[in-house]
Amino acid sequence: MPETRTPFPAPKVSIIIVYPAATTYLDECLDGIGQQSYTNYEIILLPDEPSNRNWPSHIREIPTGKIRPAEKRNIGIQNANGEIIALLDDDAFPLENWLRHAIVYFSNKDIAAVGGPASTPPNDPLMARLGGVVYANYLVSGPYRYRYEPGIVQYVDDYPSCNLIVRTDVMKQLGGFRTDFWPGEDTYLCLDIIKKLHLKILYDPRVAVHHHRRQLFLPHLRQIGRYAMHRGYFAKKFPETSRKLSYMLPSLFVLGLITGAIFSILIPILAPFYLSAILIYAVISLLSSFRLNPVHWIIVWVGVVLTHLVYGARFIAGLLVDRLPGEKQNFDHPSELEKAK
Repeated sequence: MPETRTPFPAPKVSIIIVYPAATTYLDECLDGIGQQSYTNYEIILLPDEPSNRNWPSHIREIPTGKIRPAEKRNIGIQNANGEIIALLDDDAFPLENWLRHAIVYFSNKDIAAVGGPASTPPNDPLMARLGGVVYANYLVSGPYRYRYEPGIVQYVDDYPSCNLIVRTDVMKQLGGFRTDFWPGEDTYLCLDIIKKLHLKILYDPRVAVHHHRRQLFLPHLRQIGRYAMHRGYFAKKFPETSRKLSYMLPSLFVLGLITGAIFSILIPILAPFYLSAILIYAVISLLSSFRLNPVHWIIVWVGVVLTHLVYGARFIAGLLVDRLPGEKQNFDHPSELEKAK
């Protein structure tokens, strides 16, 4: 375990929250921050357009126009007064002592960043809660399940920016986020922290937030597809932290389905083996999805299977593209969905 004591003097934390337009989730996020026992912080909000709200003195709003999340975060970093940057999504809200549990690790100069689990809120709609169950399924997240449910204290080489706390001087030394990736800018940042600066990223389950999930099925699968495409692209371009068997297994599954079907048609004697393999997968994935409510059980099972298929196909697509599309719109952000109604 690394050293754990609050640095003296207690560092100021700049909490950076980026979003297209405010929703009720933002107020929930700010309420969670306001309940923290560690109070030496400021909040920097970065929406597309001004809200015309009268914020208290510790909250600053900086309208950015319609730009990518990484560009928004870089503007926040440039305007931060704190020694520590806390990156938080607006549809996430911190649990009690979130900051205090993180700050104690920054007395260790080898630790550049601290992250923690982003679990599903218990008050999410049913299909969002079941989407969270899919994310936390062992067959979906495997060794990275700790990102969605509390795990053990450990060093990690990659962590999402929905709940990532980083030294300000590290962010500035690296020039902030790469702005040509979304999603994926956090993966590249973590790669630079570990490989370029030779510093560490620590995971502690007490540095916890609740993170609202995309609902099953379509919003969840769109998000999965974007994550998978960036991971496939990064596996090709930046293999140090992205070319891992656990990330590739869904693609091997998809390729196995396709090639198995072809060979079963061309060589009928192979068909029973192919169908047996599919049956084994179906049984294992069904058992892994168990819920007491049989309807929920089936929904989660279908979610797991579709997640494997979409992730596997989009990971392959990421391997094949020359560059990732430079999306600016956060398609499934709650404010974007409200405008689309």
